[in-house]
Amino acid sequence: MSEPMEILRLESVYRTYTQGNAKLDILRGAEFSLYPGEAVALVAPSGAGKSTLLHMAGLLERPDAGEVIIGGRATSGLSDAERTRIRRNEIGFVYQFHHLMPEFSATENIMLPQLIAGLDKSEAKSRADQLLSWLGLPERGTHRPTELSGGEQQRVAIARAVANAPRVLLADEPTGNLDIVTAEAVFDSLFKLIKATGLAALVATHNLELAARMDRRITLRDGLAVEV
Repeated sequence: MSEPMEILRLESVYRTYTQGNAKLDILRGAEFSLYPGEAVALVAPSGAGKSTLLHMAGLLERPDAGEVIIGGRATSGLSDAERTRIRRNEIGFVYQFHHLMPEFSATENIMLPQLIAGLDKSEAKSRADQLLSWLGLPERGTHRPTELSGGEQQRVAIARAVANAPRVLLADEPTGNLDIVTAEAVFDSLFKLIKATGLAALVATHNLELAARMDRRITLRDGLAVEV
């Protein structure tokens, strides 16, 4: 039986930032792979480079050296327009704060990325309704973000992130603003979605209990990605 093909791979990625006269070596040859249908926790102290690793994986920044491979395709030599296309079509992002558009309903927030990608309105609404139902919010579609609880807002943000059926989901402390019970409910919804769709997810979190429930855990140590 053949091994599943990795969806995302970082190969010897380096990233250095300059502050005044000082250089900060954040990533020093980081390598790791992400496979379909798995949730990988990224657990590391603040300042270790979690956000930098997510930015590299999500093509938001270019590495100083090394390669980011998505779906078997190297991305370092691609134009900004092509990197943007990959981000829009193949990568979903969820942040600690939901960043929903306050003037739009939950359904409309989930429809927006689909409409931008060229789907017609009825198809986008149908998929938005499906995602809301899947995430346990079938009756909340007409509500605006201010009418939703924190956990509901974050589930809508997850639905929006996967609305265009990306292959990779990158989440940066997606339950960081939530209480323990709500965080577990949001995580359960996310994990259910990952397993049902074959999505590959890298989730940066300080919640060690949630991290322990994921398929694998990695940390950043001396600029390297290390399995724990």
